[in-house]
Amino acid sequence: MSSLQRQMTSTGSAQTVSLTVEQAKVVLVEVMKAFSSPENTLRMDEARDNACNDMGKMLQFVLPVATQIQQEVIKAYGFTNDGEGVLKFARLIKSYESQDPEIAAMSAKLKSMFLPPMTVPPQGGTAISTS
Repeated sequence: MSSLQRQMTSTGSAQTVSLTVEQAKVVLVEVMKAFSSPENTLRMDEARDNACNDMGKMLQFVLPVATQIQQEVIKAYGFTNDGEGVLKFARLIKSYESQDPEIAAMSAKLKSMFLPPMTVPPQGGTAISTS
C-alpha cells in the first residue's frame, strides 16, 4: 500500500473524500493501469462482445464491469466500494478537468476505455416529409 493510499484510508471518510490535483492524477493512473491489466482487459472484451455495440446492452454489460474495475482501485483512497463511490470519484475528477489539462486528458482517456465514442447528430436541415 502506498503512502497516499495509507493517508487516504486512515484520514478520508467514506462520505467526504478529498484529493489534491496531484493525488487525483495518481489515482487516475492507477485506475487506467487496472483497466490495462490482462485480467481486466479480458473482462472488458467479454462485456463488449456481449453488448454487440447496442447502447442498452453496453449499459447492462460494460458499465458494471468498468464500475467494478474502478471500485477495486478507488476504495483504497477512501471512496465507498459501490457505484456511489465511483460516481463521487468521477465528480471529483470532473471538477479538476477545467483546472488541469493533464487531468482532463487522463479523464478522456479513461472514459474512452469503457464508453463508446459518441457521435453528435447533424444540426438542422433534415425535415421529415409527411406526404
